[in-house]
Amino acid sequence: MAPVFEYAPAPESRAIVDIAPAYGLFIDGEFTEAADGRVFKTVSPSTEEVLSEVAQAGSEDVDRAVKAARRAFEKWSALPGSERAKYLFRIARIIQERSRELAVLETLDNGKPIKETRDADLPLVAAHFFYYAGWADKLEHAGFGRRTTNGHSGANPRPLGVAGQVIPWNFPLLMLAWKIAPALATGNTVVLKPAETTPLSALFFADICRQAGLPKGVVNILPGYGDAGAALVAHPDVNKVAFTGSTAVGKEIARAVAGTRKKLTLELGGKGANIVFDDAPVDQAVEGIVNGIFFNQGQVCCAGSRLLVQESIQDELLESLKRRLSTLRLGDPLDKNTDIGAINSEEQLTRITSLVEQGEAEGAERWSPACELPESGYWFAPTLFTNVTQAHRIARDEIFGPVLSVLTFRTPDEAVAKANNTPYGLSAGIWTEKGSRILAVANKLRAGVVWSNTFNKFDPTSPFGGYKESGFGREGGRHGLEAYLDV
Repeated sequence: MAPVFEYAPAPESRAIVDIAPAYGLFIDGEFTEAADGRVFKTVSPSTEEVLSEVAQAGSEDVDRAVKAARRAFEKWSALPGSERAKYLFRIARIIQERSRELAVLETLDNGKPIKETRDADLPLVAAHFFYYAGWADKLEHAGFGRRTTNGHSGANPRPLGVAGQVIPWNFPLLMLAWKIAPALATGNTVVLKPAETTPLSALFFADICRQAGLPKGVVNILPGYGDAGAALVAHPDVNKVAFTGSTAVGKEIARAVAGTRKKLTLELGGKGANIVFDDAPVDQAVEGIVNGIFFNQGQVCCAGSRLLVQESIQDELLESLKRRLSTLRLGDPLDKNTDIGAINSEEQLTRITSLVEQGEAEGAERWSPACELPESGYWFAPTLFTNVTQAHRIARDEIFGPVLSVLTFRTPDEAVAKANNTPYGLSAGIWTEKGSRILAVANKLRAGVVWSNTFNKFDPTSPFGGYKESGFGREGGRHGLEAYLDV
C-alpha cells in the first residue's frame, strides 16, 4: 500500500546568517588575535563541516581582558541604574531583531533543532535582558540586607567588580544571557569564556554589544579551552566566578577559589526524577516525559532522565510512550519538522554510547524506535531502558543524552525515597491530578526546581539552581541579582 503522504522537508535557510571564515577574541570592544596566535576550528555537529576558525585564548589574553574589564568597571559601576538599563534594553531589542539569524547560527554550531532555538532559546535570551534591565534602577528595593523600621531595605547593594563567567555548550546563548544580564544590571563588568564547541553565538553577541553602543571593556568574550577557563577563575583581579557545567569541573573551581574573597555560583549536573502517579493524565504526562528527556537531545542539566512510574500504570504508560517516541523525527536540525537534532560533539557521543552499552551489560532492557541515522554528523537515537534498578549506572550517572531510565514505585514515600537517592539535586517533576499530593511530595524532594504537571518551563523571573552535587547559588529572578552584589 502506498504511503498516505510523502514527507515534505521544511528547511530554514542558511543564507540568513553570514558566518565569517575567522573570528578573534573580543577584548576592550575590539576583535583581536590571541597573544600566541593560536586558533581552533568550530564544526557543525550535524554535518561535521568546519563553520569557522576562532582565536584560542590563553592566560595572557585572560589577563588583557580582565584588565580591560577592571578599567571599564570604574565608569560602568558609577552610571545610574537607569542609564545601565538603557543599554540592557537596547541589547534585548537587538536580540529580538536578529533572533532569526541567531537561531540559525545556534542550530548550526550546536546541533539542536531550529524549532528549539527559534521558539525556546531566543525568546528566553531576550526576556532575560528585558527582565534584568528592569531591575537595574531598583536594586535598593530588592530586599537584600537588613530591614529598616519603615519596611525598606537598609542595604546599600554595590557591584562586586569583574565577573569571570564560564558557560557550557548545551545552551550557548541562553547561558550567556543568564550570566551577563544580571552582572551588567548590577554594575559589574564581565569576562566570559564560551565552550570550545560552540563559540559563535557569543562572538555574535559581542557584535551586538558594539551595535548597542556598550562602553568598551564592559563585556569581553574569550573563546578557548579549559586552560583559559582555569586562568580566568584563578585570576587575582576577578571578584566573582560563575560557572555552569559538569560537577567534576565545578569541584575543581570550588577548590581553586577556596580561601580567596571571590564570590562563587555553581550550576552543575543533574539526574532529575520525573514522577508519574496512577491518577496522572497519561497523554499529558507522556508529552512531559518526552519534553523532559528528549528536548535538546537530553543535553540538559535539569533533564528528567529518570522516569519513576507507579507500578499499576507502568504497562499503559510505556505503551503510550513508545508509540509517541515512534513519531519523533530525527535529522537535519535546520528542518522545522525535526524533533531530535545532532549530539553536540564526537566526545559527547562517545560518552553517551559508552554509558548505554554499560546499561545493557548490567542487565537493563534497551529500546529505541525504528530510526534511520544520517551518515555524517553525531547522532544517537532516542532510547529508553526498562528493568532498571537504582544500582544501575544509567540510573546514577548523568548521561547527558537522549536516554531515559524507567523505574517503578508503589507508594508516594517510595517515590520520594527513590527520587532523592542521587548525589544530584537540580530538578524533578510530579504528575498527578491531586494538588495536595503535589505539595506534599514537592516539599520532600531535595531538588532546586520542581515542576508539577509540566516539565522544562523556564522564566527569567524564577530562580534556578540546585542542591548537593548540582551546585549552589541561584540564577534568574531577584535571587539572581544577589550573586553579583555586595550586600
